[in-house]
Amino acid sequence: MSALVQPANDTGIDEAEWKVRCDLAALYRLVAHFRMTDFIYTHISARVPGPEHHFLINEYGVLFHEMRASDLVKVDLAGNIVDPRDSGKRVNQAGFTIHSAIHGAREDLHCVVHTHTAAGIAVSAQKAGLLPISQHALRFYGRLAYHGYEGVALDLDERERLVADLGPHKAMILRNHGLLVGGATIAEAFIQIYYLERACQAQIAAQSGGAELEFPPESVRLKTAAQSNRPASIAHNEWAWGSALRLIEGQGTDWRS
Repeated sequence: MSALVQPANDTGIDEAEWKVRCDLAALYRLVAHFRMTDFIYTHISARVPGPEHHFLINEYGVLFHEMRASDLVKVDLAGNIVDPRDSGKRVNQAGFTIHSAIHGAREDLHCVVHTHTAAGIAVSAQKAGLLPISQHALRFYGRLAYHGYEGVALDLDERERLVADLGPHKAMILRNHGLLVGGATIAEAFIQIYYLERACQAQIAAQSGGAELEFPPESVRLKTAAQSNRPASIAHNEWAWGSALRLIEGQGTDWRS
């Protein structure tokens, strides 16, 4: 276990789950650090080890920059709170709808991040979506899905369409709404949302200049996407995650509590 993770022996929570809680709380802090929050809205979730398909999501109303491992709520795929210690906590219904859809259908995605950033919303409102005009955007070339806007995600029947539109991908733009990514690990989900957000920021900045945009040739687009998604590059996610944790060390209340 990483030295950055609090031992679970005084929490009454299984050590494997406690590590997920600590890492997920850290991811909330990092999303706040990089200014990807939307007040108390949007959400990040992570699957709890075990066969039950339980997952952790934020307690509704806790700000991302103050998130702690103990603030996370464990729910099942039906939206039931499964840990008595979480009794009385609230979960965002739209957050449950989106995250339960992915966790129920994609065994390979253990962590899911959804954001409403200005750049993400702006790109989601553009008919052409994410343009292949930056190295960051090319990470997602041929690997990015789109889901049409259906209103606030309160209807559980939207889950089937979300999953169908996501297909085999790990990243999706929710039209007129925001960004959604998943990862096999919390570290991978962090890298996915970081680069998708940066790609959207770069696109809006480039378009604001008013000049004609330069598009790399198709061969270069495919090459860059392959380079960014090869196993060696994915392995670097854990290195980046370790570095990212140092950004939030010493911030107020310890997230590992």
